[in-house]
Amino acid sequence: MTKTVRLLVGVLAALALVTAGCGDDDSESNVDAGADDPTTEDSAEVPEGPAISIGAQDFGESAITAEIYKQALEEAGYEVSIQSLGGFRDLEIAAFDNGEINFAPEYAASMLEFLNGNAGEATSDATDTTTALQTYLDEKELTALGPSEAVDTNSFVVTQEKADEIGLATLGDLAEKGADLTLGGPADCETNPFCIPGLQDVYGLDLSANFTQLEAGAVADALAADQIDVGVLFSTSGRIDDEGWVLLEDNEALLAADNVVPVVSNEVLDTYGDDFETLVDDLSGALTTEELTELNKRFDIDKEDAVDIAADWLSDNA
Repeated sequence: MTKTVRLLVGVLAALALVTAGCGDDDSESNVDAGADDPTTEDSAEVPEGPAISIGAQDFGESAITAEIYKQALEEAGYEVSIQSLGGFRDLEIAAFDNGEINFAPEYAASMLEFLNGNAGEATSDATDTTTALQTYLDEKELTALGPSEAVDTNSFVVTQEKADEIGLATLGDLAEKGADLTLGGPADCETNPFCIPGLQDVYGLDLSANFTQLEAGAVADALAADQIDVGVLFSTSGRIDDEGWVLLEDNEALLAADNVVPVVSNEVLDTYGDDFETLVDDLSGALTTEELTELNKRFDIDKEDAVDIAADWLSDNA
């Protein structure tokens, strides 16, 4: 007698002893439910290897993208968790270095310039920028997978009232008319080449003396309360359109290719191979800037949970 038959006989005998009222349909249903466990089947297809720990920084978009990759990988049978990090990239790099995380949804240009000490290698071309990024990731035994179409750069935003009052539509206008305005943004704006240093280098505008350091999530609130004149927000922020604010055009091409790009440890890639890489690349390839903006709106404006937002996106796209 096979193991499967012995198990089936044992289950049926136990059910008969417990109650004579259990009909054949119920017994058959119970056996069928246990015989075809999709989770077990999917898990068996994944090679034995390290659990995947995804690093998520402390803003909504990072939480959402981390959930998208997590849920899709879990569905495919991988063991996955999310590790919450602070808002600064050095914490993420340290987490990679000490093995706390082995996967992170990143941004090509910003990560490149962080690792190269703001050497100015990032361009507006996502492929070229990701290729340059890889030269620095090699030293850390990390790999940048395919960049997404979705782009999220730093952006400089003013209220419609301020734009009308001064006559602001572009960063060139800001350089000409806005030297006395107060800029609010995250702490790294003082060293980020796509923030204060970039405004100085590309537009000749120095706002360092009028800079107010804020948590990333507090910038929009400060702008809405007129506590700052110009806010540094992610270009995919749902607040910009919802509030009717003006995103100043980057007319001198300060901002580079901050496409979403998954960064993964070589250990994970070497263990799980082409199937893993293809799954992650397919997810990235399905994400657009417009969709990312809408997902952020659901998080920032509608106050929905990142878990639910990611699940809805996956149901439509995966």
